[in-house]
Amino acid sequence: MHVETVVLLSHKKPDGHINVKVEFGEGEGKVPLDNIAKRAEAYKPKERVTYKMIKEYIEAKYGFKVHTAYIAEVKRNLGLPMYDAPNAVEELKHPRKHPTAEKVEAIKDALKHFEVI
Repeated sequence: MHVETVVLLSHKKPDGHINVKVEFGEGEGKVPLDNIAKRAEAYKPKERVTYKMIKEYIEAKYGFKVHTAYIAEVKRNLGLPMYDAPNAVEELKHPRKHPTAEKVEAIKDALKHFEVI
């Protein structure tokens, strides 16, 4: 048998409490454990796709490297959600170069492969 517990860690006081009694197992009024595992699997979040994963996929499939700025530009152009980079700067030291059409297509292919688009 496998049991998982989810705990919310917070310093806030709860608004109220709800006591729930659940019996697991077979029989009337009991919740079968295998059904819980199936439902939990359906709600499991997808693995977060990293730029490193995209770069490795493109290098393995197409034989060339792409810069993370190119991946970000393609994602931005597609209107995909972007996360704040901890190393972002206000002003670039050098003007940003744009990816070639070949690299844009490779990045889009990688995003499709990882089911981002």
